[in-house]
Amino acid sequence: MIARRPFLALYTAAALLVAVSLLVTFMTGVEERPVALAFGILVAVGELIRWNGPGLREAAPLGAAGSLSYALVGEHAGHPTHHGVAQVVSVVVAASLLGSVPQLARGDGPVLDHLVRRVLAVGFAAVCFQPLYNRGVFDGWSGPAYALLLLALLVLTVLCDAVVAAALARSRTGWPFAPLLRDELRAVPGIGSAVCATGAVMALAVAVVGLWALPVFSVPLLLTQLSLRRYAAVRATYRQTIASLARATEIAGYTPAGHARRVAALSQAVGRDLGLPEPERAVLEYAALMHDIGQLSLVDPVPAGATAGLPAAEQRRIALLGGAVVRQTGAGAQVATVVERQADPYPEQPVAARIVRVVNAYDEKVRGAGPGGPLTALEELRLGTGGEYAPEVVEALARVLWNMGAARWGCPQAFSPGGASGRVVVGDGRAV
Repeated sequence: MIARRPFLALYTAAALLVAVSLLVTFMTGVEERPVALAFGILVAVGELIRWNGPGLREAAPLGAAGSLSYALVGEHAGHPTHHGVAQVVSVVVAASLLGSVPQLARGDGPVLDHLVRRVLAVGFAAVCFQPLYNRGVFDGWSGPAYALLLLALLVLTVLCDAVVAAALARSRTGWPFAPLLRDELRAVPGIGSAVCATGAVMALAVAVVGLWALPVFSVPLLLTQLSLRRYAAVRATYRQTIASLARATEIAGYTPAGHARRVAALSQAVGRDLGLPEPERAVLEYAALMHDIGQLSLVDPVPAGATAGLPAAEQRRIALLGGAVVRQTGAGAQVATVVERQADPYPEQPVAARIVRVVNAYDEKVRGAGPGGPLTALEELRLGTGGEYAPEVVEALARVLWNMGAARWGCPQAFSPGGASGRVVVGDGRAV
């Protein structure tokens, strides 16, 4: 219930802002209609060509840049504009809804979350700029000072949008807020910087040369979006290849069906809780998918593929065999290193290898153990923190199971962090 509060608060704030803006615009009329129409078309086109594929923080960078630029436009071809906050929000909402019709029809991605973010970001930028500009506060600002002012407002807006995005993701997924916010902030220097620069340049260019600046300065951002799409497509294909290779152990009967996918998904969640940046989580995911591939070199399969109960020397031998296989697949030296070192003493392991070892052991211990299995598995991991498992990773796993609910990973309980004395909350919400 607590995780849903930011979700409800942000949706309510966005709805109230839209309702008030539409009412004010309806009562006062639309100022500078050609300007409003041009920016509306730009935002709608940006939404139409958005892509909800994996790996993109900003699905519609052109729509975002156009929306923020309209919020910061004070002049058109040397003539002052008079549109205010309400008109900015109304035009952006109408254009965004129009451009989102295909996505809404296909059910692609969380479109409503995207619209809430867009409304709040544009509203924030417009509130910071339009009232002050219309009162003449910025009349003495010119040249580089005025450009830096616009950039500063855009950077502040993007940072606020990162907080909103992290809060919405927290409400949707139950993941911890701090790692989600770190992910959003790490993405700001990438596509976020391109959106800020384009939005500022558009606002400045429209003030001097008029609306012809919009299509001209849209081209670089369109090319950037195309490049990001291709990069994301390459990453998706690469991941599918890794996942197909990882299934070899399941097809050959060395590991249970779905084991690699479960370990990869839960490892990602633990890595996010520990604050690993996205590139390191990508390595973690690939290593978790392929962590058992060394078993293909065994003459006699390990019963049920459970390597956590094997002697340490045998675990290291299988891990080294797996690393050699990974190096031959071209998955990358970092991935191979994590696979090779997953059975080393945890003080000597990289963080990703610690995570894979703990999560793999948890999935093996909990498998087929009945209703009490998840709790028993977690307590066994805690007892092994003296030498086998990294304590910080085990506690991160406990937090993930607590926040997300172990039922998501095929288990009926969720665990509170804090050791054996922590409470266990069962599926119906009773604490025992």
